[in-house]
Amino acid sequence: MPLHAPGAIDVRDVATYWELLERRVAETPDARFLMDEHDRILTYAEFRDLTERVAAGFLALGIGPGTVVSWQLPTRIDTVVVELALARLGAVQNPIIPVYREREVTALTRQIGAEWLIVPGVWRDFDFRAMAANVGERLGRPLGVLATDDGLPEGDPATLPPPPTDGDDVRWLYSTSGTTSEPKAVRHTDRTLLLGSLGVTMAYEPTADDVGSVAYPIAHIGGPLYLGITLSAGCGLVLLEAFTPEIATAVYTRHGVTMGGGSTAFYQGFVAQQRLCAPDRWVPTMRILAGGGAPMPPEVYFSVVEEIGITVSHGYGMTECPMITTGAPGDTHEQLAHTEGAPVPGAEVRVCGPDGTPLPAGATGEICIRGPMVCKGYISPEATAAAFDADGFFHSGDLGHIRPDGHVVLTGRAKDMIIRKGENISPQEVEDVLHEHPSVLAAAVIGLPDPERGERVCAVVELQPGAAPLTLDDVKEHCRAVGLMVQKTPEQIEIVDALPRNATMKVLKTELRDRYAG
Repeated sequence: MPLHAPGAIDVRDVATYWELLERRVAETPDARFLMDEHDRILTYAEFRDLTERVAAGFLALGIGPGTVVSWQLPTRIDTVVVELALARLGAVQNPIIPVYREREVTALTRQIGAEWLIVPGVWRDFDFRAMAANVGERLGRPLGVLATDDGLPEGDPATLPPPPTDGDDVRWLYSTSGTTSEPKAVRHTDRTLLLGSLGVTMAYEPTADDVGSVAYPIAHIGGPLYLGITLSAGCGLVLLEAFTPEIATAVYTRHGVTMGGGSTAFYQGFVAQQRLCAPDRWVPTMRILAGGGAPMPPEVYFSVVEEIGITVSHGYGMTECPMITTGAPGDTHEQLAHTEGAPVPGAEVRVCGPDGTPLPAGATGEICIRGPMVCKGYISPEATAAAFDADGFFHSGDLGHIRPDGHVVLTGRAKDMIIRKGENISPQEVEDVLHEHPSVLAAAVIGLPDPERGERVCAVVELQPGAAPLTLDDVKEHCRAVGLMVQKTPEQIEIVDALPRNATMKVLKTELRDRYAG
């Protein structure tokens, strides 16, 4: 780990994000911190000073220690200012990804008792200000609304109270995806998030000379993790409001980005850009991709290594536990391509059977996690009690096993498991096989109701640009050629222009099941 690099700050030695920022400013005040696609740049000292003025502006509006504030903002420099200004005040903040709409935002603000909602105004042709007003009406109680397009409020930092010092207070409320029901609010502290960032630090091994990048919603749980490694290493960070491979390529090249990533869809987009750039290097300064949030087929890993010429340190995490396992630069190609990596420092991982009993190494069951980076439960006591066992392990709902080398292999979500004629079929295993087909850009395998089989295996496929049409017979022949058992071979294929994804690029399998269930 690079925690002993010159100027690095070990996040285990600080209690809060504000303390980490102050220590970083003391170390490298004039180093560039945040950059964006519009070439705005703030140094660490400039950022700290602006953030304190905005914190004072918030205080003048009545936002102070303990005030519950929801914010739904794009990945911008001003969003990070809002985030750290609220952290400076000790407010309780609820980041909401921008794709959520009135129903989900109302559900979240009602759950957490939000007193304020901060939105951008109009962004990407959607009027967030109008939506915020509707949310207030649906809540039936006062809700302060602040639109950042009108400018951030500023005040005199001399009016500010002392910054919070307790890193174990719950001051972050993140939400689960809410793809099958109303989103749930997950309770985090500065310490759980900072310790979660250790896993990302392992993957990237950043130094002060690096430049990272965030092209996914910074309101996602990955946002505070990346802030943790950036502030710890003292490197720069490029922000993109939305992920478009062409724009990302241009901006990353302009700012000399060295660390990229996000999820499998990002890797695929970057490989496509490399093919367009060849024989020139796509983003010449890039040295590593890392991320998580969705399984990475081995074929995607090898395409990055062979075509871009860099490695991928993919990991495994979730809103409730931001980083559970990760690949590391010292891992072998086999480990990086076929596993989710090893548990990060402080994370205990066990695999349990349906009754909660721990299973032996190599056995497949539910992944359970315990450690200081795990959330403090949900807003709902009932949801918390259902998710944690008597030993304090959080039950993830993910299925997998632990290899003899300590690396974790995921085989799917328990709810996504296909049961065909009484036999469990892992969608991820079939997806990995499909990704080996030269015509397949992305694939999602789902189980559909079937009167004879219980469920039938359906492959929903997004084709490579310019690829020849793909038939069910083509898929069956490919599966036979690679040795996949007949029972796991898709019995239905659907070709789509693009798989439905959420803001963090996870495929929405619930939507696919609803679409093709008939």
